[in-house]
Amino acid sequence: MTNVEFQQISHTIPWQAGIYKYYSAGGELLYVGKAKSLRKRVSSYFVKNHDNYKTRKLVENIHHIEFTIVDSEQDAFLLENSLIKQFRPKYNIDLKDDKTYPFIVIKHEDFPRVFLTRNLIRDGSEYLGPFTSVGRVRELLEIIKYNIPLRTCNLKLTPQNIQKGKFKVCLEYHLGNCKGPCEGLQTEEDYREGLLQVKNILKGNLSPVLNMYREQMQEHAANMEFEKAEILRQKMESLHTYKAKSTIVNTNVGNVDVFSILSDGNQAYVNYLRVFNGTITDTKTVTVEKKLEEDDDEVLSYAIAYLREAFQSLTHEIIVPFALEYPESSVTITVPKAGDKKKLLDLSEKNVNYFREELHRKKILHLEGKSDMERKKVLYQLQADLELPALPEHIECFDNSNFQGSYPVAACVVFKDGLPSKKDYRHFNIKTVEGINDFASMKEIVYRRYNRLLAEQQPLPQLVIIDGGKGQLSSAMESIEALNLIGSMTVVGLAKNEEELFFPGSSESLRLSYDSESLKLIRRVRDEVHRFGITFHRQKRSKGTFKNELENIKGIGENTATQLLKTFRSVNKVKQLSEEELAKEVGNAKAKLIWAYFHNS
Repeated sequence: MTNVEFQQISHTIPWQAGIYKYYSAGGELLYVGKAKSLRKRVSSYFVKNHDNYKTRKLVENIHHIEFTIVDSEQDAFLLENSLIKQFRPKYNIDLKDDKTYPFIVIKHEDFPRVFLTRNLIRDGSEYLGPFTSVGRVRELLEIIKYNIPLRTCNLKLTPQNIQKGKFKVCLEYHLGNCKGPCEGLQTEEDYREGLLQVKNILKGNLSPVLNMYREQMQEHAANMEFEKAEILRQKMESLHTYKAKSTIVNTNVGNVDVFSILSDGNQAYVNYLRVFNGTITDTKTVTVEKKLEEDDDEVLSYAIAYLREAFQSLTHEIIVPFALEYPESSVTITVPKAGDKKKLLDLSEKNVNYFREELHRKKILHLEGKSDMERKKVLYQLQADLELPALPEHIECFDNSNFQGSYPVAACVVFKDGLPSKKDYRHFNIKTVEGINDFASMKEIVYRRYNRLLAEQQPLPQLVIIDGGKGQLSSAMESIEALNLIGSMTVVGLAKNEEELFFPGSSESLRLSYDSESLKLIRRVRDEVHRFGITFHRQKRSKGTFKNELENIKGIGENTATQLLKTFRSVNKVKQLSEEELAKEVGNAKAKLIWAYFHNS
């Protein structure tokens, strides 16, 4: 749909809140969105030029638009999430989660059994969960079996069958794991009391169970029944051990949901911690595929709605890393700065980072499980897609890294035959560039790398990838030209967000199919150079390797020096500041020390 075509129908779009649906000419649902004002939101797609390639393609493919007006933003939010989940439109956020989760079911029957299931049958049974880990469910069932005597048999224990004496107690009765309801040795009321304690254990609410055992133990001790008292003491100890393993925060935290997000290009990862009575009862991390440059708050809102529905959460407080517009009026959004809730958020962020690193590691190993022929096939495909003169058996990739605008370093990773060749990886400390200048840094490291290979008469790569797009590519090519290596290898630039490839001197970019094996290999190479560079940077920082002239000034610490470099980019610029300008940044006392250090001599 063009802007002119849209203007012909724009007056028909309502101003109210609601959801809008974009359809292709063939009737395919392309996109579902929500809006406070439908006309204002939909118009934004047609009245401006979009930098994002996928957004441009979406607008081009829109044939007709449908609307649904709702009463509130919350209704729009819920309806949008429901439609995305149901239809999974091509251009909407795609949350990768096709698992079925285990539940613990309390079966709707006489003397109900308690067991693990993945199938929800609407027969009046009570389902507790879902849980993310089958291992955790089995651990809970073992705790329940040890502490609460319940039947595990499949007998039809109706009152009539029990009265007729159809059944006999089994070994579980003699082991003390069942009280023998099959022979009428346990009343339904007593059995229901056991089920109540089961629910308390599953919810992490152990106090009622422990209090009950404590009273019974004292009663047995008073009656000189020390063996029975000892059994109860051991059960209490097992519950205390289970609670100690589970509780990591103050129980005053109560019931909360904790979410964190980590974005990585077109992918985002969201971690969810479910907390009940200060105890983490479950954790889950999902992958979200962005389609139209969605912001982190938009992705996180969608993931929160999805996960809370999937895990049937009814908590009234959500802990997140940044302020978020979440339309459920009954839910409080908390962005903690300190305390136990901040510790929970930090733990969630640690989990999401670990998940991303594990995913990255598996991607790197993706080709390692393939045969030589399969790896060659990927390389031949890459050669054809990039029209390379030679098979890219040797690929190198460069990336710059700096910490909050300070301390520039760089990294080079090497892939041979489609696999990482870690012994050939190289780190670079930037030597000739003052301050932060990514272009000049790229020029320096490319020159140093290939000047060294030429001097040592080492083989050159067939393909060089410069992470950073056109500007970085131009700087790298200055070094390639200075070394007379034009034509000796193919050099391409990789745009960070769009995953576009640029060739020297070409104004048009190359876009490979999103699911192509060629682009998957390029992504793996790029992700590896990011990981390698960031790891190097962290190691240097943790060892205190980064030290600048500002830290040599008596009375000026690392935090102040870092603050100045973040603001002014280089020590040389700090030298040129007046005392008044310094005072605005670090205060009068420190400003005098810094100005005197550079000017008194």
